[in-house]
Amino acid sequence: MKRKHSFSKKPFTIGVATMLAMTPLIVSAPQVFASTAQPPGTPSGPGGPAPTQPGGGPVPVPQGVGPTVLQNATVFGDTPADTPMTVSIVLHTTNTSALQQFIQQSVTPGSPQYRHYLSVSQFATQFGQPQSVIQSLTSYLQSYGISTSVYPDNLDITANGTAGQFDQAFSVQLQNMMFQGVNFHGTVAAPQLPSQIASPVLAVLGLTNYGNFATQLLKPLPQLQKPSTSTAGPPAGSQTPQDFAANYNVNPLYTKGDYGQGQTIGIVTLASVDPSDAYTFWKLNNIKHVLGNRINLVNVDGGAGPVSAANGSVETTIDVEQSGAIAPQANIIVYQAPNTDYGFADAFLDAVTSNQADSISTSWGESETAVNYSIAQGQESPNYAQAFNEIFMEGASQGISMFAASGDQAAYDASGDIGTTNLSVDTPADSPYITAAGGTTLPGVQNFGNFSIDVPTQRTWGWDYLWPYWQQFGASSEASFAESTIAGSGGGYSTIFGTPWYQQGVKGVNQFSAVPYLTPIDQDTAWNFNPDPQVITGTGQGRNIPDLVMDADPETGYAVYSSTLFGSSTDWSVYGGTSFVAPQLAGVTALINQNAGTRVGFWNGQIYTFASGPQSPFTPLDTTGTSNDNLYYTGTKGNVYNPGSGLGVPNIADLATSFAQ
Repeated sequence: MKRKHSFSKKPFTIGVATMLAMTPLIVSAPQVFASTAQPPGTPSGPGGPAPTQPGGGPVPVPQGVGPTVLQNATVFGDTPADTPMTVSIVLHTTNTSALQQFIQQSVTPGSPQYRHYLSVSQFATQFGQPQSVIQSLTSYLQSYGISTSVYPDNLDITANGTAGQFDQAFSVQLQNMMFQGVNFHGTVAAPQLPSQIASPVLAVLGLTNYGNFATQLLKPLPQLQKPSTSTAGPPAGSQTPQDFAANYNVNPLYTKGDYGQGQTIGIVTLASVDPSDAYTFWKLNNIKHVLGNRINLVNVDGGAGPVSAANGSVETTIDVEQSGAIAPQANIIVYQAPNTDYGFADAFLDAVTSNQADSISTSWGESETAVNYSIAQGQESPNYAQAFNEIFMEGASQGISMFAASGDQAAYDASGDIGTTNLSVDTPADSPYITAAGGTTLPGVQNFGNFSIDVPTQRTWGWDYLWPYWQQFGASSEASFAESTIAGSGGGYSTIFGTPWYQQGVKGVNQFSAVPYLTPIDQDTAWNFNPDPQVITGTGQGRNIPDLVMDADPETGYAVYSSTLFGSSTDWSVYGGTSFVAPQLAGVTALINQNAGTRVGFWNGQIYTFASGPQSPFTPLDTTGTSNDNLYYTGTKGNVYNPGSGLGVPNIADLATSFAQ
């Protein structure tokens, strides 16, 4: 999947039932599932006859990575049978409708369940799989010599074994492959399990270790980058934590003494971090009241490898620096996992089932188009997105506030991972049970040498305001420049999830105004460019994305510090992207929880009510036209919700007051 969204771009890699190996937004196309089942008891891969299988004959179960990767990969032969592997088996929740009802009641004032959250053991008892199911699955795997461990929510089994053992257990033949210069192992065939134990399985992750999830933080365009300094302080003109506090009215909470005391922030990531960079960032930015020894690194499934810019460590550095600057007294747990499908899922599971973090942020993902491509070909199950959705539902039931970056390719999320030109949104931000964090451009005159750019008012982030300056950027035409700078606040409509209860009836939901600069052609592989689009209107359906917005434009971007990631000439750089907004909201939640004296829980079930009331803590970005769009969706005057910018820009002090009532 791809990673999210610190802009410089996003990485995402795709995986269908392969869940989530993501880069800050990189995609890897969905995979094909050709059935290669064998009768019970017959040889299944190297190692001879398989043990007797329980229940009926084998049936396919969904796995991950997409068909574009596996069908187009070069195969070098069978994976050696002694190759060590980790696989995660994600199970269906039970009593799903009751779980949905409980979550809604937990954030509804007046309900007997209001802010009465579940413990992990209560969740496992009420909504996890029964012990008999867990025992059947683990016994089956152990019969092949595979060791297992079960998460305390009874919804995930982590299995460790060899390629030969997994070949037999899942009736596949793992092969060594190469795709786009990346070596990995995988299987084109759908994994199989005996029918009696297959039905509770939602997804099998880890039969492939493909995970080319590059970070795609967005930097300002080269002609517009501000100069950096070495160690003295942030680059001139970059946004600082103090600017954030002023822009979004955080300071009244600091005045009250709310710095996140007693709170814990969780960061789910696929790249490692050097904690010393965050401490230096806070020191050089003069952040007061910083708690000592506050960063705890949790290596999930062996961890994410060495700290490296190439691996995406800038993303994790941003997440820790930003969330910790906003809530300087909060503890921070970084769940860092391998850039694989099972790694991403297990990182969320570790964070949620430990139940230590009061708020959780992630800035990695992939486009729904990549997922849907696999589903449409019958090569993947819709359960791919549902597997993550289940984890987020568990978090919501426990009162954890969770945030995901909405993406940095504006209304065209798939253009950043599989290269298609259709309208698309990002996953996991598309989940109804996570708060999708979108982006804006701050107002002001941006002076760059012999020209300047005036953004008179805060707008939905979309780089169309740069397109008229194509000559200054050295482009051959405005059309070519536009098509090469597809960047903005991820937003639009999910094709996987329906419109959730909290969005229904909100003015503007499932309605839109748009400025069609770009018309997809050639089966969604190219665009026609219109430099002067007229406003059109229409209706949409599905989960509306994002939920709210704050500054994410790299041209009004934030300073990032690292002693190693930016080369030998500087310790500072400037980035943007919705990758900043998600961890900032996790930090804000620490302040809001402290102010309220409790976990405030799942944001979305509450903020839509706040925004629709007489004293909304949000400023909608409802201006219509090309001065306020994410390259397609713009505002509609008077609407509470606008695709591309959601409910709008929050006033944090007012939002804290709303949550505390």
